[in-house]
Amino acid sequence: MRGLLCSTLLMLLLFLQPWETQLQFAGPRCRTGPLDLVFVIDSSRSVRPFEFETMRQFLVGLLRGLDVGPNATRVGVIQYSSQVQSVFPLGAFSRREDMERAIRALVPLAQGTMTGLAIQYAMNVAFSVAEGARPPEARVPRVAVIVTDGRPQDRVAEVAAQARARGIEIYAVGVQRADVGSLRAMASPPLDEHVFLVESFDLIQEFGLQFQGRLCGKDLCAEGGHGCQHQCVSTPGTFHCACNPGYQLAADNKSCLGCREGHVDLVLLVDGSKSVRPQNFELVKRFVNQIVDFLDVSPEGTRVGLVQFSSRVRTEFPLGRYGTAAEVKQAVLAVEYMERGTMTGLALRHMVEHSFSEAQGARPRALNVPRVGLVFTDGRSQDDISVWAARAKEEGIVMYAVGVGKAVEEELRQIASEPAELHVSYSPDFGTMTHLLDNLRGGICPEEGIGAGTELQSPCECENLVEFQGRTLGALEKLTQNLAQLTARLEDLENQLATQK
Repeated sequence: MRGLLCSTLLMLLLFLQPWETQLQFAGPRCRTGPLDLVFVIDSSRSVRPFEFETMRQFLVGLLRGLDVGPNATRVGVIQYSSQVQSVFPLGAFSRREDMERAIRALVPLAQGTMTGLAIQYAMNVAFSVAEGARPPEARVPRVAVIVTDGRPQDRVAEVAAQARARGIEIYAVGVQRADVGSLRAMASPPLDEHVFLVESFDLIQEFGLQFQGRLCGKDLCAEGGHGCQHQCVSTPGTFHCACNPGYQLAADNKSCLGCREGHVDLVLLVDGSKSVRPQNFELVKRFVNQIVDFLDVSPEGTRVGLVQFSSRVRTEFPLGRYGTAAEVKQAVLAVEYMERGTMTGLALRHMVEHSFSEAQGARPRALNVPRVGLVFTDGRSQDDISVWAARAKEEGIVMYAVGVGKAVEEELRQIASEPAELHVSYSPDFGTMTHLLDNLRGGICPEEGIGAGTELQSPCECENLVEFQGRTLGALEKLTQNLAQLTARLEDLENQLATQK
């Protein structure tokens, strides 16, 4: 056991070393002038040991790119769970080595997630003169970087607003399970420069690069490492990627995608039932925006409408409302989760009767603009779908069905156009949906479909779906056997009672 533990620790250290190495950003340390910088680190029980170690290395890497000193950048670190603990205040250390030593000795609190309490502590204590912050009259910028992995158990919007009103600039960095709405409520404007959802090392590295660039005023495009596929555009302290004419920026904000010649009226029906859950609904919205990324959204090109359904149906925005991809994506992010039942049949009826009407922005049939419906669901419908699924196809709507988790293959095939292998997609969980994009792209983009030689895989035949359906059938068979046995026992009991009488 001891040998196995040593081997595991050795592998962990070898794996983590590249994080620390790569986060030592290239070039000399920038001289920012005076800055008071406080890191607010989530150490709740939901943060697994490996994830906490990742945050620790992230901190060390950022420190090594800063000009630390009493008259330059002062750094403080606090951690929080159900309580708040100062790891070291702004005035404790003037040497980077001492800070790193304190960070490496950090022991997680492993309790709840009181992010609002942590922000209040940072505002009232960590940025106080007594803790080492420069006085307000010195006009030294105050910056807080909040790193969290989950949903706060207390309110954050009001206290974050108070902190920002006192001149504290807040960056919110979410790791994996973090709640996007809470990150946006905490961060300073503009949100696209202060909110980061970290799903991989590349995104952590991008945050570190942009954070250092904003402090140092570097031309990050000229220094390289930006990862832009086509063009890198520098702005003060940061950068953004752009694409050549005829292409559109993808969801990763780096890659460039085509599909510029397709004229389509596309309506997306998104399942907002309670089984989806709020965190997964945010992933669904992000997935929808990844679809939007490969479309030529414009009044003359592709028009996009969005409908959410649960026990009722709500048009989030019709086909004719937005004329650019940016407007559509912003509207998608603003959609609020319904959290009720799953009335897919009702949603299909709404789509057929309303969503593709000219009053809702669909183009007249005489123009022969393809009408495409994409249904996204995670479970069995609570109403009948057969009538309106058939009606949609009779109306000439090309139907795609995307299922996740407990979605039923029979229903997906019933919703989708023929051949089902090209119009049905399935993912076993919300976190792996992105692999479906290639199939959807090949179907929705006319110049990239079957006629263009695009090879589409059949998600219906994937091993995950087969395995899921097999487990479901097995469970139903076992349940049937148990019911039969229970019925037999009840009959025996009735016979015994009848005999006694």
